[in-house]
Formats: sequence, C-alpha cells, structure tokens
Amino acid sequence: MKTLDAEMLWTPDGWHSDAGFDIDDHGRIRARVAAEPTASASWIVPGVANLHSHAFQRAMAGLAERQTNPSDSFWTWRETMYRFAARFTPDLLRAVATQLYAEMLEAGYTTVCEFHYLHHAPDGRPYDDPAAMSRALIAAARDAGIRLTLLPVLYMTGGFDGRALGERQRRFGHDVDAYLRLIDTLCEDADPMLHVGCALHSLRAVPPGAMRAVLDALPPSMPVHIHIAEQVGEVQDSLALRNARPVEWLLDNANVDARWTLVHATHLTPAETQGIARSGATVAICPTTEANLGDGLFPLREYLDAGGRWGIGSDSHISVSPVEELRWLEYGQRLFTRHRNIAVRPHSPSVGETLLHDVAQSARFSSGHAIGTFATGEYADAVVLDTDAPALFSLTQGDAIDRWIFSGNRPLVRDVYVGGRRVVENGHHLQRVPIAQRYREAMVELMRD
Repeated sequence: MKTLDAEMLWTPDGWHSDAGFDIDDHGRIRARVAAEPTASASWIVPGVANLHSHAFQRAMAGLAERQTNPSDSFWTWRETMYRFAARFTPDLLRAVATQLYAEMLEAGYTTVCEFHYLHHAPDGRPYDDPAAMSRALIAAARDAGIRLTLLPVLYMTGGFDGRALGERQRRFGHDVDAYLRLIDTLCEDADPMLHVGCALHSLRAVPPGAMRAVLDALPPSMPVHIHIAEQVGEVQDSLALRNARPVEWLLDNANVDARWTLVHATHLTPAETQGIARSGATVAICPTTEANLGDGLFPLREYLDAGGRWGIGSDSHISVSPVEELRWLEYGQRLFTRHRNIAVRPHSPSVGETLLHDVAQSARFSSGHAIGTFATGEYADAVVLDTDAPALFSLTQGDAIDRWIFSGNRPLVRDVYVGGRRVVENGHHLQRVPIAQRYREAMVELMRD
C-alpha cells in the first residue's frame, strides 16, 4: 500500500491541509487521512478528465490555418481533415496518440475519452483484425500511462437525408451488427485503465432506427457520447428534415440520462438548455477547438443556472491544456457579455474553483471510471502543482486555483500520478524522449508528399 501526502489537498468541497490518502494495490484511494507532508507532494488537485479527443488530429494541428475559401468554416476544415486522416495506419496512429497522451499527462489530464472513428483502411476495407485501429489507441494509452475511455464511433450516413458515406468517409463506417461486434471485442480488454463506451457520431450520421438498435443492445450503464448542435448548418438541416432541432429531437426520442455526454451542444434554445440540465447528461465543451473552427459559444451562464453538468475536451488538439480550455471557456463568456467573472455561484465566488469543481464532478459520469473527486474508492489520479514556479509564489487557499488557471502560459504542473503511480516528474513525462522520437518518425511519414 502506498501513501500520497499533501501540504494542501483540493477536493470539490475545498482545500484540506496536511492531508493525503492511502492507495491500495489497484490504485484506488482506500482512505483519506491526515498526513505529515513529505517530499512526495505539495499542493495537489485531482487529475482532469479530457471528455473529447480525436487523437489523430494532433498531428494536423496548425495545418488548416490557410484560407481555402472566403467563407472558411468547419465544413471546409473538414475537407483538410479527411485528406489527412487517409494517411493513417495503426502504427502511425499509435505513435501520434502516444505523443498526445504524454502531452495530456504533462498538462494535468489523467483520463481521456477517445472518440474514435478511424476504423478501417482508407478504402473502407476492414483490417484483418477489425479492431486494429482501436487496439493502436489502447496500446498508446498504456505506453503513456493515461486512463482511457475508448469510444468507438458508429458512423453510417453522410447526412440527415440518409445519403451514403462519401469516399473519404468510408473508413469510418460500420453497419449496426459489425459495430456491436467491435464493442464486444473491445470490452474483452477492459481493465482499471480501460473502459469502453459507445459513441454515436452525430444525428446526421446515425439513422434513428440504428440508434435505437444500438442503444437497446448496450449494457445500461455504458457511457454514450454524441456530437450534437455543433454547427448552425446542422441545426438547419435537422429542422428541415426532422422538423426539430438536434437536441430537441434527441431529448424527445432517446432516454437521455446521466450516462450520456453531448459533445459541443453549442447552438441551443433556452428550452434545450433546460432540457439537457434536467436529463442529467453531461455537455463536453471544447473551447479551443470551437474557437479554432468558428463554431460559436456555449450558453454557459444559462446552463449553470439550470444546474447542468459539464466538462471539457481538447477535441482537435490545437491546444493540449486543461488550463487553456477552462480559461477560454470563461473568456468567451466575458467577450460575449462584456462582463467579468461569469462562471461563479453564490457559494463559490472563485471562477477557477467553480470551473474545477464542475469538471471534477462530471468526470466519472462521462468516462465510466471512478475518478475526479478524491473520494474513497476512486482512483488516485492526482496533479501536483509547481509551487516553485514564480506564478505560484506565496499562493493561498483563496487564490491557488485561480492563479493556476489564469496566470500566464508556463505549465504549472510539477508531477502527475495515475492510480498512485507517478507518470510525470518535474514537468516531464517519464518516457518523453522515446515517445517523441517515435512521433518524429511518424510525422515524417505523415507529411511525405
């Protein structure tokens, strides 16, 4: 049994001095204890769950920033993404994902929900092992030491009108039976570091009958994630062909509850905002990607007032930093409202603590892992803040989280533990050098003309 001690330990109910926890052989917290601080830790916060990731897109970060059309948007960016996605093999995906996951750990993410749709060979034919690309992601997570929720994606049609997948989408596609076989296969590998869930790509990509068939076949506790209401065009198409907005339609046609995560949900009416909050579902907000793609702003203040559950994701990975996601979630609201300190509650006037509280509370619902709040029985996934960094000199309980999130761009993470095992020391992943070398080799191949 191991013990992790802290001078100061943050949980969703606030700071605890001279605290720590005993960790059992499975990496779970056996008991929260009073502790004599040691050199093993200092100021500790829970590891952050990254609720939405497309790992392969890390390799194309910065490659879609040249104008291709005066009306460039998500839809033109998607064409660039399709061309890049066609270059991946299982080995290249493993190298890129391992680098990404190491970067996540260095930034303070300790769990990642991988929304994975790059299933087959570029021509759409399954690999000899139909789970080859999924296994590459599992191997990458194990190489890096991050906790993984693998979300294989069902992707069947190219639009609400039921059109067939385009040529560049063929490697994403499954029928219902093949998709359920893939989930069954992957569940055989589940362990404390790997949880398997379901992802429905979007309402435009999954017909209603297929959605019902899959949901009926899943274990009732399995997490379900879906892209929804990310784009105005998507909302307009849904209204034209289903006579309902996407979130409106989903709430009326599926048993949306706490196991659901709605990714983006950017364009909502007040009724939809209230409906998601009442359902108990989590919204995965991805501020840096949503800004990069020009998607729009989530109605955060209204959602908080409704008591809604939410978390963050880094999505396309043009940034791999929970600090930046949380900071820009708040800053977007400030720019829109022209006021400051938006994400607060009457009992929580600190923006940083309010944001971290909500992220911690949502982690287990979206990921399916027992994580997030340092409760007894949860996994000991912890981030040690770098109190030797000038931005954190003389920090106090009242300002520590705000200073971590809102003071500069130097990473302020010293060490990271997953299940009580240290994977980042003094800001560096323990396997940073060999992981980066494999990533370098993969990028040479991916960027080859």
